[in-house]
Amino acid sequence: MKIIEKLFKKEEPKKNHDLLFLGIGATLIALTTTSVSLILYHNSGDIYLDRSRPGFLPDEDEVKNTPPVEDYEFSETEPITEESLDEYLKHYQSSMDELDLLEDPYSSTPLSDESLGIPEK
Repeated sequence: MKIIEKLFKKEEPKKNHDLLFLGIGATLIALTTTSVSLILYHNSGDIYLDRSRPGFLPDEDEVKNTPPVEDYEFSETEPITEESLDEYLKHYQSSMDELDLLEDPYSSTPLSDESLGIPEK
């Protein structure tokens, strides 16, 4: 009889909190790693490279007034003539000459603080 009672006896389902602990643990890990990365981002000074944010735009006295660069645009609708092709090649060659003037085109100079306009602390 006891065997039959055991077979048909309804047992309370076990309350399993593993999924809850897993969710809380994953959230804590995500918050911790995000906080650490933001602290490193700020303390390294890389946050000041992000000039698109309003708080990090350069002040008026930091901006150097440079003459506007005159860009050449090759017409897409006009027919290609010898004169238009010569004009395009002239502008192309002037751009190539500017690149040839660089001493070391693969140096880190274009990414220096001075060339990016980042003020020294």
